[in-house]
Amino acid sequence: MSAARGGAVRSLRVPGRHGYAAEFSPYLPGRLACATAQHYGIAGCGTLLILDQNESGLRLFRSFDWNDGLFDVTWSENNEHILVTCSGDGSLQLWDTARAAGPLQVYKEHTQEVYSVDWSQTRCEQLVVSGSWDQTIKLWDPTVGKSLCTFRGHESVIYSTIWSPHIPGCFASASGDQTLRIWDVKTTGVRTVVPAHQAEILSCDWCKYNENLLVTGAVDCSLRGWDLRNVRQPVFELLGHTYAIRRVKFSPFHASVLASCSYDFTVRFWNFSKPDPLLETVEHHTEFTCGLDLSLQSPTQVPNFLIGFFIQVADCAWDETIKIYDPICLTMPA
Repeated sequence: MSAARGGAVRSLRVPGRHGYAAEFSPYLPGRLACATAQHYGIAGCGTLLILDQNESGLRLFRSFDWNDGLFDVTWSENNEHILVTCSGDGSLQLWDTARAAGPLQVYKEHTQEVYSVDWSQTRCEQLVVSGSWDQTIKLWDPTVGKSLCTFRGHESVIYSTIWSPHIPGCFASASGDQTLRIWDVKTTGVRTVVPAHQAEILSCDWCKYNENLLVTGAVDCSLRGWDLRNVRQPVFELLGHTYAIRRVKFSPFHASVLASCSYDFTVRFWNFSKPDPLLETVEHHTEFTCGLDLSLQSPTQVPNFLIGFFIQVADCAWDETIKIYDPICLTMPA
């Protein structure tokens, strides 16, 4: 099913660069960062793309090259120009979009690919967490040249590390060992281990409206919701994807809405509170869809005021394209 959309789809093709992650700026409306890799991330270099929107579509503001594939990107929460990426050579890179030069700093401690990086969401701390194929998670202060501590416990590749938007010093991780784990930086130990799927878990995210609710997406094609107060069974399960789910994001504007992208080339929007939870399926990529984000900026109002407010979504895929669009299902009434 091809999705109907509320506004124009802005698209940019970047030849020779396969998209892995897309993140809207928390500061500048319409600015997007995209982490990409050559040769599907198997070999070659990577490029961080900084994009802006205009009336005619997407415009490349700046690009930064790295000598290995870039797999994830996160914006600073205290400086609109700063980002962190992670790459296949086991390093993290700190970039300044106000400068056309290379990285401000490189953090090299992981011994295998770093697949996930996230900047803390609570104002009382400015920390970065990274997850690697070396089965470790590292905590970083971007102003310090080495990691603050290392978290061990996962028994396979770590695919996703995400800070809680509610609880300072708390983050979640998802792994090929089929578990979701909750960690506390104060104790450098695991708080909760959830055997969430009987398959590799590629992504997790926190609900923006409920500090106890997380979602996981896995190779078994399912999304599952977990209430940390009772993790014996999921509070919801969403089925529909036909290949592995690569990334999942909760909506910043709806308590029960989330989005997922998959190796089945689709992006799907869900409301887990509804009897028929699948809201919309977007099919505009021709390869694995890996990057996905929903804009944190206030929704943009439709000029005629009759339809309502659109919420922007960005995604990127291995088909060398990045797209920004306004799904009809996320339109908020005027």
